[in-house]
Amino acid sequence: MANISELIERYIKGLLQESQKDYVELQRNELAAQFNCVPSQINYVLSTRFNVENGFIVESRRGGGGYIRIVRVPLEQHGDTAAQIYRLVGDEISQSQAEKIIKRLAEEEIITLREARIFKAVVDRNSLRLDLPWRDNLRAQLLRVMLAAVLRES
Repeated sequence: MANISELIERYIKGLLQESQKDYVELQRNELAAQFNCVPSQINYVLSTRFNVENGFIVESRRGGGGYIRIVRVPLEQHGDTAAQIYRLVGDEISQSQAEKIIKRLAEEEIITLREARIFKAVVDRNSLRLDLPWRDNLRAQLLRVMLAAVLRES
């Protein structure tokens, strides 16, 4: 069974898919009541699953009429996708950051699910048996090279 964070994430992503706009506005307390959890659980989901690395911007307005606006920020279809991804990867990247980027690329169908599984295997800390910071540097370099190879084909 899925945990509460996964359920909240799926619910919000479903709302975004159904929305005619590129964003949704939610009430934190109403969402917490709907999932029978505390508002801090909603904050946790927003900060870990709806961040820039995952392709989202979360705007929050507190107070009586406050809301949370979650905006989906797709990779530019008309711009240089490779340059955007290279900026996200940088010169060093942690395993969790790399996996978030890989997941986003698969969700936006820039890479296939098979390619995503291969990428994840390559960037896994068990595959890169080096000490930090060399491991994060190598992971970034490998991810950039793999992405360049895949994006060159498309």
